This record gives sequence, C-alpha cells and structure tokens, in this order.
Amino acid sequence: MSTTSDGTRAVRAGLPTPQQYEPTLPGPVFAAHFHLSGEPVGPYTYGRDTNPTWTHLERAIGELEAPGEQVETTVFASGMAAVSAVLLSRARTGDTVVLPDDGYQALPLVREQLEAYGVRVRTAPTGGDAQLRALEGAKLLWLETPSNPGLDVCDVRRLVAAAHEAGALVAVDNTLATPLGQRPLELGADFSVASDTKGMTGHGDILLGHVSCKDPELSAGVRRWRKVVGAIPGPMEAWLAHRSLSTVQLRVDRQCGTALALAEALSRRPDVTGLRYPGLPDDPSHATAVRQMRRFGSVVSFVLADKDTAERFLAGLRLVDDATSFGSVRSTAERRARWGGDAVPEGFIRFSVGAEDPDDLLADVESALDEAAR
Repeated sequence: MSTTSDGTRAVRAGLPTPQQYEPTLPGPVFAAHFHLSGEPVGPYTYGRDTNPTWTHLERAIGELEAPGEQVETTVFASGMAAVSAVLLSRARTGDTVVLPDDGYQALPLVREQLEAYGVRVRTAPTGGDAQLRALEGAKLLWLETPSNPGLDVCDVRRLVAAAHEAGALVAVDNTLATPLGQRPLELGADFSVASDTKGMTGHGDILLGHVSCKDPELSAGVRRWRKVVGAIPGPMEAWLAHRSLSTVQLRVDRQCGTALALAEALSRRPDVTGLRYPGLPDDPSHATAVRQMRRFGSVVSFVLADKDTAERFLAGLRLVDDATSFGSVRSTAERRARWGGDAVPEGFIRFSVGAEDPDDLLADVESALDEAAR
C-alpha cells in the first residue's frame, strides 16, 4: 500500500486476507496457550511469546512507520516498556548511551537503572547540535523530537549520519509526531519508538507502546526482551488499538490544524510568553521541522505569569480536561511543573489539542485566559 495516502493506509493497515463470512478485523484472541502437538514450529505457541491480535496490530503499525518497506514491529504494554526494551536490551556494562536532558519525565528513571548496571550516560539538550558533541565512544543515541514538553526539534538525518559514523545506533522517540507527522526509519534511525497511549490510539483509554525496526536482528533483540520481562499488551488493548488506528489520519489532521490555529491565537496575546509550536513560522524549531515533519503535532506549550495564573486558567476551561498525557480526541492541559522533574517555569502549560470544533475550543481558551488575567 505504499502508493496510497495516509488515510487509506490507516483504515486498511494490518488487515488479514479477506475470508468469506469472517470479520474484516478479527476479534481479540484471549489465549494463554494454543494447541501444540509435536515440534513447536508454528507461529503461536504460548501467550507471552505471540498472539494473533498482536500480529495484526504490529503489521498495521509497520505499514504506517515505513510504507512499502519491510519493517518489524513489536508492541508493548506501555510506552515506557517500549523505551526500556530498546535501552536495556542494547546497553551493556561499560557502554556509553546518550540521552536528551529535556525529554520525557520518566527518562531519568531509565538513566538511573542504566547507571546501576554500569552503563555510562551522557545527556544533551534536543535543540541545536548538542548531541554531536556527546557521541564519541557512544553505542546508542536516543533522540526525542519534538521533545516533551519543550517541543524542541533536532535534525534527525544529520544526527543519524554522525552517530552511524561514530559507530552508534540511533533510536527516535516519535510519540509526539506519530508516523503521520514524521517517519524516523525513513530518516535513517535504527529504532522508531512510541507511546501509543497518545496520538496513535487517540482516545485516552489504552496504555500501549511499540518499537519498529528495519533490521531483523535489532528487532529480534527487542522481541526477546519483551519475552524475558513479560511486558506484553493484553489482547483487548491490542485489538482496540488496531481499531483506533483506522481514524488516526482523521484525528491527527483535525488536531494539528486546530493546534496551529491555537498557537497563532496565543501568539497575539501579551499575557502569553514562551510559546512553542513547531508549525509556527517563527518558532525556533520550524526550519528543522519542515525538513523532516509532514505534520507538526497536537501539542502547544506556553507560559503564563505564575502558578496562580496558570491554575486560574486551567480552572476556567470548560472544554478542556485538566489531565496529564496528550493526543486524545478530548483536549487536555496541565501545569507541567506540578510534577517536578521538568525544567519549566511554574506557569508552564502543556496543551494537547483534541478533536473539538476549532472555533469552540479557541473561544474556550480565550475566555479562560481573560478570566485568569483578572
């Protein structure tokens, strides 16, 4: 389906060959074991190793990650299970790993675990070329672009080329962009990783993650890690995720369009500072983003005067949930500093745009900002 558009690919991805009187998308397979006489040479043997429901979903995600190419995908019980699978399966005692210092909030926990195993960890910010100076002797470079929550963007092609020349593999956390916004494998990365809890499934009701690779050997290492630690998704979650993928292009296009409109509206307000959205022409990351992204994501970040102003703004919203996470059809926003760990001001807002009517959502935000400023 490499010649089809994103929308067509999304609704057809991973479907099995049509069978007379069978559903187009088979229901979830709930099985701990399968009939297995003789030698265990078939595809399904035990429920921690393989499941037909995972197979359909993994094929679907692979078709979105690199259309028309051979891709192997492994699905996990959560985004962090996917992240951990790459980092902890590849790094060995004495190795050096490079991580972003402005990435997802749980990355420092992974860093602590890596260091406990004797892995050296260097960190560098996402923006600019800071990672280039940290590559010497590294075995793995981890990129998160756009970064969460700061929305900085790095040049994946440039960093991949430098990392490969230095002998390092490259993994890209593509959670915020989704494969409809950016395809890390096509940009040269060895691993494309995501929390599918967010935009890929898009309804805020599933925890899921995945790792996609073009190299079968790298994929085998990730799949073995899943088997060893048992970080497997439930069949119902996998089936719901596959069902949800069929609307990903509809959702993402609506969300990205509204996110840009919101960012433009916020840029005109004097009470908003620190505005970031890669789709804005004057955003510091825009020039890099347009070279590698096809859509700029559903998340907008900005800063209000202080903690109290931010809390009043969140309380004044009527169509937006005060909740963490992002990518849902229902808009969410939060004062990110409440968690600690992110280097952001007390009034920093991470706003995830949903699928509401754009005019309604923008009016709600404007009204809440006006109330917060009084």
